[in-house]
Amino acid sequence: MANYDYDIGIIGGGAAGLTVASGAAQLGAKTLLVEKEPALGGDCLHYGCVPSKTLIRSAHVYHEMKHADRFGLPSVALPPVDFSQIAKRIQDVIAVIQKHDSEERFCKLGAKVAFGTVYFKNERTVDLDGRAITAKNWVIATGSSAAVPPIPGLKEIGYITNREIFSLDQLPGSMIVLGAGPIGIEMAQAFNRLGSSVTVVDQADQILGKEDPDVADAVQAVMESEGVKFYLGAAVDRASEAGEKKSVTLRPADGAPVVLTADTVLVALGRSVNVKDLWLDAAGVAFDRTGITVDARLRTSQKHIFAAGDVSGGYQFTHAAGYEGGVVVSNAVFHLPRKVDYTWLPWCTYTDPELASIGLNERAAKDAGLDYSVWTEAFRDNDRGLAEGQTVGRIKLILDKKEKPLGVQILGPRAGDLIAEWVAALNGGVKLSTMASAIHPYPTLGEISKRVTGSVFSPKIFSEKVQKGLKFFFNLKGRACTPEVCEDKSLMPES
Repeated sequence: MANYDYDIGIIGGGAAGLTVASGAAQLGAKTLLVEKEPALGGDCLHYGCVPSKTLIRSAHVYHEMKHADRFGLPSVALPPVDFSQIAKRIQDVIAVIQKHDSEERFCKLGAKVAFGTVYFKNERTVDLDGRAITAKNWVIATGSSAAVPPIPGLKEIGYITNREIFSLDQLPGSMIVLGAGPIGIEMAQAFNRLGSSVTVVDQADQILGKEDPDVADAVQAVMESEGVKFYLGAAVDRASEAGEKKSVTLRPADGAPVVLTADTVLVALGRSVNVKDLWLDAAGVAFDRTGITVDARLRTSQKHIFAAGDVSGGYQFTHAAGYEGGVVVSNAVFHLPRKVDYTWLPWCTYTDPELASIGLNERAAKDAGLDYSVWTEAFRDNDRGLAEGQTVGRIKLILDKKEKPLGVQILGPRAGDLIAEWVAALNGGVKLSTMASAIHPYPTLGEISKRVTGSVFSPKIFSEKVQKGLKFFFNLKGRACTPEVCEDKSLMPES
């Protein structure tokens, strides 16, 4: 039996890598975690989820303060935003979370953490800053980076990505956002609310292209009402300097070229997997531009080498990476043949209102050729939504022909939290009738889930057939009021 330096080696200290390192070390496996950046946590902690949600919260508070009169409060004249203070708050939040993702914590768990550059020498050995290290199993969890397309002049104008946007010295007076996916849309709304003049550009005809058009269009309508401008169905021809500003020339599908200028250009046109300089060919690991090829157990073409998180080219969410890390631990440490199952994987775009999903949306159900029905409930009919001035949006429940859930989408206030009830229900196989009869506190936004499930059963319970049966068995007298009776205002029965 070969004598390896470690039972398991992990390349990448983001969500997937940290999950594997924590689990493997606590189970007694001799574990090595390698990270090229100076701190653990990955893109999510330093350039993604954590800083973006911190920024979004600051923008939301500022937006509410500017519109205090909507809540019966005095109007307030606010000074301009000092973005350096927001950037400081972002770093303060990161610093608190960083303690949980520290080298010291993982050392206490039993994992060795090493910082440096690593590449494969063969299928069992890597080079870490000149040192050869072997492991029985390897896990590649190097994540992804912002994809930058070969647009002429783009590199020369000094664009920014998610790595730079949270540490700007000052708030840009104007910003062009290239890309109408979740990152681009979230940042567009946040910076517009903070005071930047924002324009979003995308070659697609719809923002948030994976979502149903009706909910995506509703998000766009809210952003447009707040002042964000959109150029959809427009390709970017070139970029150039325009004095002290930056210029982007667009080519709409139908119309003359359009030239936009702004102080800052944010590139948010998708993600590119981080496989460069890993020398995967030397390890015999198959990959392409979309990511490392893995099977349902997250094994690569080398069965002792696993890949998890963004680098495998699947669902690029932090929670998906954490889930996949757990699957790797089961296979690599327990040697249990556990497979990934993304049937009930939730996700959320943190615009205002938020847009959260689980399972199939209407577009996916239609593309799959399924026979489905759609049940909706609007937040304008939710008492808590009315009280909080949050009436935009709705819940969409997608059922198959047997009235079993295919998926749920929620566009509305705190949708990312509201979807949690469905995460539990769908993963636990809870019946719709159970959800419909469950007691929810009043008034809460969560009642919207109870009401939409109740609407599925209402036509059956209160049908004419049921009324006739009850009348026959229990001698019920039927309606006490009709529109015609109501008009005479009489409540007295005839003598």
